[in-house]
Amino acid sequence: MGGKDFTFSMTEALKKGPVVLYFYPAAFTPGCTVEAHDFAEAADEFHALGATVIGVSMDDLDKLRRFSVSECRSKFPVAADSKGIVTAEYDAKTVGATHANRISYVIVPDGKIRMSYTDRSPDEHVSRALAAVREWKTAQKN
Repeated sequence: MGGKDFTFSMTEALKKGPVVLYFYPAAFTPGCTVEAHDFAEAADEFHALGATVIGVSMDDLDKLRRFSVSECRSKFPVAADSKGIVTAEYDAKTVGATHANRISYVIVPDGKIRMSYTDRSPDEHVSRALAAVREWKTAQKN
């Protein structure tokens, strides 16, 4: 986060609450920049709901260090999956496997995927993820 290297453990993150895991095609492209800004603007709300946000792309680490600071505004971490291993595990690779599809998941603490949304447009990824986290949070209170 904030351009610094980190290690991410899904298991550890899920102990704290839901994880919003979103894949995006390429840093510094128009749609991915919009999506990063949207997630950055909503980061405090996700955090208040107990959710962890992490973005993943197949870009190299140096590019993502810059993207993390300038476009994600140091609000949430972005992970470099340059070999596409994690991207493939979440069925997010494009044909040709050089980029990820734009897909967002909300994974809840029991490891189940509560929401999966795929759309090339970045417009609804954040709102759908927030809605899924809110619904999960409400269900926990009941």
